[in-house]
Amino acid sequence: MTTVFEALKWASLFLTDAGRDENAGEWLLRHHLQMNRSSLLANFRMEISEEVLEAFKADVKKHADGVPVQHLTGYEEFYGRKFEVNKEVLIPRPETEELIEGLKSRIQAHLPNKQLTAADIGTGSGAIAITLALEVPELLVTGTDIAQESLEVAGRNAERNDAEVQFIQGDLYEPLEGRTFDIIVSNPPYIPDEEVLQLSEVVKDHEPHRALAGGKDGLDFYRKLCSGMPALLNKPGIAAFEIGAGQGEDVARLLQEAFPEAKVEVVFDINGKDRMVFAER
Repeated sequence: MTTVFEALKWASLFLTDAGRDENAGEWLLRHHLQMNRSSLLANFRMEISEEVLEAFKADVKKHADGVPVQHLTGYEEFYGRKFEVNKEVLIPRPETEELIEGLKSRIQAHLPNKQLTAADIGTGSGAIAITLALEVPELLVTGTDIAQESLEVAGRNAERNDAEVQFIQGDLYEPLEGRTFDIIVSNPPYIPDEEVLQLSEVVKDHEPHRALAGGKDGLDFYRKLCSGMPALLNKPGIAAFEIGAGQGEDVARLLQEAFPEAKVEVVFDINGKDRMVFAER
């Protein structure tokens, strides 16, 4: 029989040889054993059944071939909650948690103690919309996405996390025509088209290109969003974008042109990269 320690050691060597993150082995074994990290580490000498071991090894080999760990487990953790992910949605990234934090602090400072409306444009898995609805109870949140398949995932995530969010199918802000919001947030596709082809196969072969490719310079969706936002955003109001590294100045300029009177701020993430742009109107 193989122990937890032996299985992890095998996975670490196998994944390292394949050029993958060796820590994926621990994540997959925790999934198959239904254990948290502390339980796994406390049971290094525990023997694993042949059935579990074979399923674990099969998933390690799939990840070595490029399948994201999150597609093998079926979920990603975001802001302490589990979100279903599959090939129809972008896997939530830790940097997006910083976007939520920045937005929460600005809501408290800029729009405190009142019932508020928020729109998450291009909601994907619903991670931003659902997290905002749960973290800021005074928010009534609407999420839009062009893909019905993505909205089905978002709907299941809202149900799983017991969140009240309205999801509407449509391109960017088009399904919101005639409505206005106190907060507009978006993590749109922002990778230049040519760079999408250079991404790791874990990303480019398994996550939807519609959630990655942002046009020739990566800024197409910010241009479209900023052109329509003045009619959507209340005053006072807050706009918040996640951006790609190096896009801060360009996106800040687009927001300033859309809202000449607004305070626009580029914020860097924990890794020191420009990652968020906020406009307070």
